[in-house]
Amino acid sequence: MPSFTEFEMHVYKLPGYNYLYSLDNDQMADRNDIISQYLRNFAPLNDKDISDSQPFWKARKISKGDFFNMQSMVCNDLGLIVKGIFRIYFHDPDTKEDKNIFFFSENQFVVSFRSFVSRNPCWYFIEAMEDSEIFFISYQDLNSLYETHPNWGKFGRLLAELFFSVAQTRTEEFIFFSHEQRYIRLLEEHPDIVERIPAYHISSYLGITNPSLSRIRKRIERKKAE
Repeated sequence: MPSFTEFEMHVYKLPGYNYLYSLDNDQMADRNDIISQYLRNFAPLNDKDISDSQPFWKARKISKGDFFNMQSMVCNDLGLIVKGIFRIYFHDPDTKEDKNIFFFSENQFVVSFRSFVSRNPCWYFIEAMEDSEIFFISYQDLNSLYETHPNWGKFGRLLAELFFSVAQTRTEEFIFFSHEQRYIRLLEEHPDIVERIPAYHISSYLGITNPSLSRIRKRIERKKAE
């Protein structure tokens, strides 16, 4: 079975950008186990499915403040987060405000799915909120797996179902849940997010002000103390 090491690339880092990187054999073995286990848990992939996909998965480090994808650019890659947390946000050119839409962290896929499948420009930025590491596969390589491996075709269906669910859940939360309930649901998905990113990013995600978030947090703490 080929090792990811055989297919990694050295690319010098440019300021304000992210870069591919190589791992030594021990590190790569660990990461192979991580990605193989996650893929098996996500979709019915066998040993051959995993082995045949390995040449297509690349490792990438993304520094805090750098981007996995940019607004108005086509999203060409599907990422699996090994380390770090990302925000997906829209930058309003009129108000100059950033509006956080989603957060993704370890053991989650990160992608602008509509852009990825439609090949149309992305409406959002996808930014690393801390120094991050991912594995990624390109649209072209993933589709070649869909065409040649039935189980990877099932992976694609499950991936579409996942991101449909993510998008619909986000919409329904604004309709059916209070600000406090949405905050609690965010903590359930990302338990340590409060320690990892500034509070104003959470306020933007919830659609409230920082003082309102502070009141929600105090109210939750009081309930816990009762």
